[in-house]
Order: sequence, then structure tokens, then C-alpha cells
Amino acid sequence: MTPRNLIAGGLLFCAPLAHAIDLGEHFILEAKAGLFSDYRTRGISQTQNDPALQGSLTLLHSSGLYVGLWSSNVDFGFGSRTRQEQDYYAGHFWQISDDVTLDTSYIKYVYPRQSALNYGEYHMELRAWGVLLGGNYSDDFNRDQSMLYSYIGYVTQLPYDTGLQVRYGRNDYKDPSWFSGDGGSRGAYQEWEVKFSRTMLSLDWSLSYIDTDLSQAECANYMGFEDVCTATVVMSIGKAF
Repeated sequence: MTPRNLIAGGLLFCAPLAHAIDLGEHFILEAKAGLFSDYRTRGISQTQNDPALQGSLTLLHSSGLYVGLWSSNVDFGFGSRTRQEQDYYAGHFWQISDDVTLDTSYIKYVYPRQSALNYGEYHMELRAWGVLLGGNYSDDFNRDQSMLYSYIGYVTQLPYDTGLQVRYGRNDYKDPSWFSGDGGSRGAYQEWEVKFSRTMLSLDWSLSYIDTDLSQAECANYMGFEDVCTATVVMSIGKAF
């Protein structure tokens, strides 16, 4: 199925590690948990628009190397045996300067009880003065499909300690995967997100508007449901430990 749009390894570094557990001179452990009104990845729901409970554990070294695990419930319908996604990742975070960072990682997506959905992905993101340029590439998506996800975004701080992140992404598949009602097909689609976030009462809150350019027919032909690719608002509440 479609991979999630928030790369766990890279995003862990986007927020201060004030709640991380110090394991000594060189290691830090960070744990995160959150409840989301929907699990959307690259614009498409992985839970049929239902809520998701997500969590992650990341071990970081002072050199910038890190390894971790991220997990969420999923629901693909149509008798799908899996009800969970587990993402294992390892990478390196390079703090080039106060305003420029580079994050590279490899992510393995695992779906228990339905291994045919498993695949791997290479990730890279350059962040410079709030501008994000990134991409993810897989050569074993759906066993024999290659896929490139590229995106551009911007992160800034608004008044009242409110964070703003905007993102525009494009998903390109090797073979045509999206079929319209008139018989047309294409191998790429666009998605976008506007996200507001704020920490209150020692909890992390967010509100996102997410949409794609997929029609209901294209969505139904690929995902089996016509309403999992349409515009939505996703709310979340989380905690870092």
C-alpha cells in the first residue's frame, strides 16, 4: 500500500529533543506517542478515514547516526489480514550549520500477516532556512513497482508559539496505476498539506488540511474506496518522552 508521508527518522529531528532520555555521553533515546483522527500518508488514508494510534522509539548517537521503529494501526479493507504497519529505519542526520541540515535514511515498511505488502525505501531531506527539499525512492513497491516521491515544503514559527508547515508532493510510479472512469490512466499524482502545531498542557497538538488531485474514480480503482483520497482535516494529540 501507499507509504506514509511523515518519515519518522527525519521528523524526530524537526522538534527539540527536550523530552529525550539521556543514555550517557553519546546516546539519546526518544519515545513518541500520538492519537490521530486519520492516518494519511501522501494524501491517502491508511485507516479508511478512521482514527490511528501511532508511536515511535528512536536511538540517536552524537555522531548523527540513528535507528528506530515507528508503528500505526491500518485498515485496508477487503479482507486484508494486516492491521498494523511497522516501519524500521536507520539513517544519519547531519547538522551542517544552524540553519542547514541533511537527513538520509533507509526505511523498511512491514505489514504483519501480509508480507506481500512489505517494501523498502531510501529517503533524503535537505532543510535550509526553513525550506524543505526531499525525496523517497523504492524499487520493490508492490513487489515489482518502482516509485519516487518528491516534495518541497516550508516550516516556520508563527505568533503564540504556533508552528506552520506546508508541503507539496508528487508520487511517480514506473507503471500507470491510476485509472479514471473514462478509461484514462496515469502514473503520477500530486498531494499537499498545510499543518498548524502547538504545544499546550505538555502535549503536542496539530491540525492539518490534506488533499490530492486524484478523482474519486481513480481513488476507487486503486484503493477500493472513493473517499480515502479526498480533502480532509486531520487532528492529532501527542506526547514526547
